[in-house]
Amino acid sequence: MNHEWMKVIIAAFFEVCWVVGLKHADDLWTWTGTVLAIVISFYLLVKSGEKLPVGSAYAVFVGLGTAGTVLSDIVFFGEPFKLEKILLIAVLLAGVIGLKLVEDEKKGEEA
Repeated sequence: MNHEWMKVIIAAFFEVCWVVGLKHADDLWTWTGTVLAIVISFYLLVKSGEKLPVGSAYAVFVGLGTAGTVLSDIVFFGEPFKLEKILLIAVLLAGVIGLKLVEDEKKGEEA
């Protein structure tokens, strides 16, 4: 995994933070953290998009962010665990991993 994909993964982590912050922030400090998470998340996504295919980077970013947000709701905020949700997240992650693999194959053919 190269440096640019690590930026996408870190950006997705901060995406989870700001999405959770949008729901739960209720004072100046939590809103400040939410805004910082937004800035960091999009900065890293934009920087990774300079060297990665934007469509794949964005799909990975959104997929990981969605999975992380659903899992954080279950783990930290008491959302009920539903097998259907976990299976759909698994399908989503399989799509994200598939996109990454297809991108790696395409690079290998070009080299």
